Amino acid sequence: MSLFLLTFGLLILIVTAMAVGVIVQKKSMASSCGGLGAAGVEKACDCDDPCDRRKKRLAKEQAWKENQIL
Repeated sequence: MSLFLLTFGLLILIVTAMAVGVIVQKKSMASSCGGLGAAGVEKACDCDDPCDRRKKRLAKEQAWKENQIL
């Protein structure tokens, strides 16, 4: 039982150290696989005909880009 507790304590210590490292570096966590871009998907919603809510959001984004001052 003492070996289990020692191993569990060591595991908790390592996880805590990793968490503190991420917090101190102030970096967001990233995966190594490349996400959707590596799979050939350009966007999260790859539908031919998006829903109304997405159409509104895309129209708002396009209007923002057109009226943006450079």
